[in-house]
Amino acid sequence: MDALAAYSWFGQLSVVISVVAVCWTMVWQNLEHIRLQQFFARGFNRRARRLAAIVDPYLSVTFEEYEGGRIKSSDAFKEVRSYLTTASTRDVRHLRAECGGGGGDKLVLSMAKGEEVSDAFRGATVWWSAAAVPPPRDAVPYWSRASRAERRYFRLEFHESHRDLVLNDYIPHVRGQGRAIMVQNRQRRLYTNIHREGYDDGWYEDVWTHVPFDHPKTFDKMAMDPAKKKEIIDDLDMFKKGKEYHNRVGKPWKRGYLLYGPPGTGKSTMVAAMANYLDYDVYDFELTSVKTNTELRKLLIETKSKSIMVFEDIDCSLDVTGKRRSKEEDKADDDEEEDGDPRRPSKKDAKSRVTLSGLLNFIDGLWSACGEERLIVFTTNHVEKLDPALIRTGRMDKRIEMSYCDAESFRFLARMHLDGEDAEGHELFGVARALLQEVNMVPVDVGEHLTRKSVDDDAGSCLARLVAALEKAKEEAAKPEPAQAEEDEGKKGIVVQVKDDN
Repeated sequence: MDALAAYSWFGQLSVVISVVAVCWTMVWQNLEHIRLQQFFARGFNRRARRLAAIVDPYLSVTFEEYEGGRIKSSDAFKEVRSYLTTASTRDVRHLRAECGGGGGDKLVLSMAKGEEVSDAFRGATVWWSAAAVPPPRDAVPYWSRASRAERRYFRLEFHESHRDLVLNDYIPHVRGQGRAIMVQNRQRRLYTNIHREGYDDGWYEDVWTHVPFDHPKTFDKMAMDPAKKKEIIDDLDMFKKGKEYHNRVGKPWKRGYLLYGPPGTGKSTMVAAMANYLDYDVYDFELTSVKTNTELRKLLIETKSKSIMVFEDIDCSLDVTGKRRSKEEDKADDDEEEDGDPRRPSKKDAKSRVTLSGLLNFIDGLWSACGEERLIVFTTNHVEKLDPALIRTGRMDKRIEMSYCDAESFRFLARMHLDGEDAEGHELFGVARALLQEVNMVPVDVGEHLTRKSVDDDAGSCLARLVAALEKAKEEAAKPEPAQAEEDEGKKGIVVQVKDDN
């Protein structure tokens, strides 16, 4: 009887277990999509964070040097760094020194990596620390390690009770003070893009290197027609005050200048004079070092406002003017690649593949709106070689012809180089001015001849040197070309032969 009861009990239990298993399977299938593991993990993490807040009630905000997928440097990082130039000099033992703006011996100090400094704001105490993450060395080729930039960042730590004060008031205060200090310590710079070896591991690299911009050329020292000089200055003034106009008509705040003329006519010095007049930085683009249109856009993004982007001798950029390499040149590169180091990127991969369409999109497309108050300047010796699409209005808004030395330019150069002497009263002054109407000579050559070569040089000797050079150039210009001379000799020989036959 007991055995029969036990058998009946086990049978009922097995039925119950089977029903429970079926029900659990059905319930689990319906609940599986809510991911119970993550549900329980979230609850545990919340309680763990509350416990951590009791043990360590301090929060942190990190300001990294680069943002936007490592394609753009962070303005917030620069502002924090500028703010800490004053806050960090009080208690930090190790400082970094950089040259300040305005010349002289002024230095801008900031705390070195690994240092920490405290700051007070409205009764709250916060702590700033500087750190950096070095680039991975094992994954980077030996020829490219030196060019990898470490990722620097600042970390701000504060008590949780000051959260709203720090996030809503202190950080905006730091950024505002940092911008003001940046303006005060600003030093104008001349930038050039850095050549890369064609290797990309996803790690950010600096794309610009710079030196202080101390070029002495100003419009007051430019030898050119006064009316043309005033026209250029007025145009620059209109551009600098044109923010409201550009916003109203929906145009990026930029302007294109095309400087063209023979070599030595002052195209590069015109760029320096424009930069000094506007107080802008200068970015000198070397297109032959840019491999792709994507790299060109990255260079654009990393340029600052209030700057001049210069493309010198744009006609010499082969891909821009449409010239293509011959098959023989490509084959020579392939042979050289086979004989070279196989670990290095190939020359074929490293050469520039910037296209005309990429350059046009750079100066007049969607990417041209990344930033404001910038001038784009092209210089060329042969304007006729440029694609009309590159220099149309809207891309190159103003064309400035830099020509040979004229009478006004000569008078200006004589006054400047002869240091106030009465050069115009000298008899050779009129001779030189008359010769300049017959002979083409660029201002840089005229200025060189007028430059004193010794302490004994005076206005007469300098003018005599210039007159001699002009007379020699006139004689050279009067000589027939070699082909023309041979043709004339041939004609003369034919005439003589006819006379002998008669």
